[in-house]
Amino acid sequence: MDELDRRILNVLRWDARTPYTEIADEVGTSEGTVRNRVERMMDEEIIERFTISTRTGNVKAMIEVSVAVDVDTANVSDRMAEWEEVDFVWQVSGEQDIVLVVDAADTRGVNELITNAREQDEVVSTKTRLILDEELG
Repeated sequence: MDELDRRILNVLRWDARTPYTEIADEVGTSEGTVRNRVERMMDEEIIERFTISTRTGNVKAMIEVSVAVDVDTANVSDRMAEWEEVDFVWQVSGEQDIVLVVDAADTRGVNELITNAREQDEVVSTKTRLILDEELG
């Protein structure tokens, strides 16, 4: 991945629907080059998926989850990723092992997700942070 790829990705992070012609104008190359590079990054799984960001009035939060030492963290992460209101599941280093980024209708929905996480046999503890504001960088 080179500087041009990074510049293309930066445009797509802001708006994944940006036409290739606009991206080409912004980064100073041709539409065909942008198209080929995006397709290559998709083939190489540098771009995993195109997604949207919404402002629904919902409550967004990060639920940090610690699991027992002898637990297959990937297995727990895969299971939690299937929960409806979970947008992202990250396996992380540090005090916690898994971070769920959730988008729930209200605080009751967030609390239900916390309860679901705590009911998992492998989970030792949780810590929750409400997301007050988010900006794309």
